[in-house]
Amino acid sequence: MWNRRELMLRSAGLSALASLGLQRLAQAQLNGTAAIVSGFPAGGMGDNVARPVAEKLRGHYANTLVVESRTGAGGRIAVEYVKRAAPDGLTILQIPSSPMVLYPHTYKKLSYDPLADFAPVCSTVTYAFSFTAGPGLPAEIKTVAEYVAWAKANPKLANYGVPASGSALHFAGMMLQKAAGIEMTAVAYRGGAPLLNDVMGGQVPVSFNVIGEVMPHIKAGKLRSLGITSAQRSIFLPEVPTLMEQGYKDIAVQEWLGWFLPAKTPAATVQQLNTLVREALQDPAFVAQLATYGLEPVHQSPEEFARRVKADYERWGPIVRATGFTAED
Repeated sequence: MWNRRELMLRSAGLSALASLGLQRLAQAQLNGTAAIVSGFPAGGMGDNVARPVAEKLRGHYANTLVVESRTGAGGRIAVEYVKRAAPDGLTILQIPSSPMVLYPHTYKKLSYDPLADFAPVCSTVTYAFSFTAGPGLPAEIKTVAEYVAWAKANPKLANYGVPASGSALHFAGMMLQKAAGIEMTAVAYRGGAPLLNDVMGGQVPVSFNVIGEVMPHIKAGKLRSLGITSAQRSIFLPEVPTLMEQGYKDIAVQEWLGWFLPAKTPAATVQQLNTLVREALQDPAFVAQLATYGLEPVHQSPEEFARRVKADYERWGPIVRATGFTAED
């Protein structure tokens, strides 16, 4: 039998648990419409992540939740928009890593500080790049070493396509050029779709692409991957060796897609969103859907994600300085 003191303590404990339950219930939904703001057009990679997650968050995180595209300036317009938003948890930034960790080193001036103006919530997916060859490169060239030999013999033909100037894919090309001691000319496109068209058409011999864009064509034999830019082989193209395996030990470039809230957003709101996104990323059907796009789910706590953002930010500084590249508006 419990004595009076034990009964009082247990009653207090139950009251605390009840209060905590009510607090969680109150935090379960924000009042108003929440927006996941993407810096890139609808229908692309970001949509493949944001819209399914939005469906799972709707009615749990906020009364209403929408996905909104604010395109332009390589994602910077969306970043600036969310920076200015109220820190109430209703304006969520979904952005690839480059605007947060690469652009600060390539642009002389940015209107945002990625480390001070945002509350990191979580990473959602990660994706690597393929160094891809099309019909414009002789069919017998299958490896990076063979490409380097060809480029040295044909410097005027050694063009490589990238979906945007100053992107992480562009830097992967510059890093390879420097490490291999070859002359390569970057041809920048306005997005991955027109680049893919020209690689498949033979107008540009090689390119750096997000794996998901070229994976179906590689598997169909229409394109071939000479190497993968991640530190480990891709689970989507396991037969293709990395550039690191092929002797380029410093070329490990892989991007993530992350979620941020404006600085000063309450920590409880940040954690609530993090938890809900984690639950969405654990859905086997969603994971299988992401795999068709070459996307691998990777969830981190707010603290872990903040450390990753800072580490990537610090890593890109010396890489950019070594190339001498400066981005222009």
